[in-house]
Formats: sequence, C-alpha cells, structure tokens
Amino acid sequence: MTEQVKAKIENSLTVLLVSDLEKSNQYYRDVLGCEVNDVWAIRDDFGLGFKLIQAKDPQDVIPNKGTWNTYAYVENFSGLDALYEELKAKGATIALEPIVEDHDWGSWKEFAIKDIDGYVIGFGSGNRN
Repeated sequence: MTEQVKAKIENSLTVLLVSDLEKSNQYYRDVLGCEVNDVWAIRDDFGLGFKLIQAKDPQDVIPNKGTWNTYAYVENFSGLDALYEELKAKGATIALEPIVEDHDWGSWKEFAIKDIDGYVIGFGSGNRN
C-alpha cells in the first residue's frame, strides 16, 4: 500500500476587484508596505497577500458588509501595536481602533483598516493565560 502524501498549503492570497488599479497598487505599497508587482501585493513573505484586479465595472467592487475582507494574524500584542502605529503613521484609514476582548483562554486584540475601495483588512493577535 502506498503512503498518501498530504498536501500543505503554504500561503494564500485575497483577490480584490479594485476601481483604480494604479491607485490601489500605490496604496498597498505606500501605506500597507507591500511589495507590489503585476502579479500580487505581498508583505512579510506572503504573511499578507493580495491579487488586485482592475474591475471592468465599478459596480463589481463590492466590499463585504459589516465584516472584514481579509484578516491577518500577528504573532504578539507588541507586534500588533507596532503594526498599528506603522499603518496609522503612513495614513491608513482606521476602520476599527485596537480593542481587547478577554476570554477564558486569554485575550484577543485586533484592529482594522479600510483601503481606498472600502475593503476592510483586520489584524489580530492573542495572548494565552
């Protein structure tokens, strides 16, 4: 019997239809700190990754309502705080100021930003008791 190989997903990209590809590329590069090229906008070795596609019709740009379009995990609260300060200093629109929620297992802290098309990107980190 042959041993079955289990596939491992290394990274993923969030695909976003954007209203102005050039402006979005600039935002993701200058504000989010992504490496931007014709294929993707990535940061931290695909820790955060996007495929930005020019929408043919502005009505196709539809951010999720009431929740994030993508969410990224940061290793610890100090890293999350540093990221918040970095993005805020670069002019990111803050959609959710940092908040901490206490749970029986520990604390979860998160914040969110909004890009130029209204897509919300959340960032969070947990501290176990």
